[in-house]
Amino acid sequence: MEVEIKIRLPDRAAYEQVAAALAAAPGGKGRLDSHAQANYFFDGPNQELNSRRVVLRVRTYDVDKKATVTLKGKQILENGIGRASEVEAEVPPAAAAAYLTQPSRMLAEVPIVKDAAEKFGVGSLVALGGFQNQRDVYEWEGHTLELDETKFEHGTLYEIEVETEQPEVLRDRLEHWLSGMGVSYSYSQTSKFANFINKTLL
Repeated sequence: MEVEIKIRLPDRAAYEQVAAALAAAPGGKGRLDSHAQANYFFDGPNQELNSRRVVLRVRTYDVDKKATVTLKGKQILENGIGRASEVEAEVPPAAAAAYLTQPSRMLAEVPIVKDAAEKFGVGSLVALGGFQNQRDVYEWEGHTLELDETKFEHGTLYEIEVETEQPEVLRDRLEHWLSGMGVSYSYSQTSKFANFINKTLL
């Protein structure tokens, strides 16, 4: 089960203010990592996965440096805290590139996809499209904080994500920190995938 805090920032200005504060935090390590992520989604021809709230994603990092295939179960997102089951497998970047045009290869080549296909009766896969995400990773109060700029065809979202086993406590600390800087924020209302599918910015 993946549990993470998901805080939405209103605009680029707030995003840049948070990034600057994280980079300059006393005792911090600055930006730990940065990746240009491309996210692509797939389903059966009759929505066999999405109808069961299962999301199949292929993600590439920095074009061809790394690639993963992920299956996520139904996400519950309440008060800025998201909970969802998740299994992930790393795949060769060349294989990930091939899956974009030949997605059904995943049914034979990626065990977690094969298992899901057998469970849900998926005989082939079709591509749904995707979006780009710039993810910068920082250390914040001993936790790994991810700062995202997500670009959809219909607009751009800015979001903070922190995976934690104490989401309520850490969310309150994060809110206090943002408020102390005068940064506006709100709780994320839905997942990036849902925003992509529904063409929303929530």
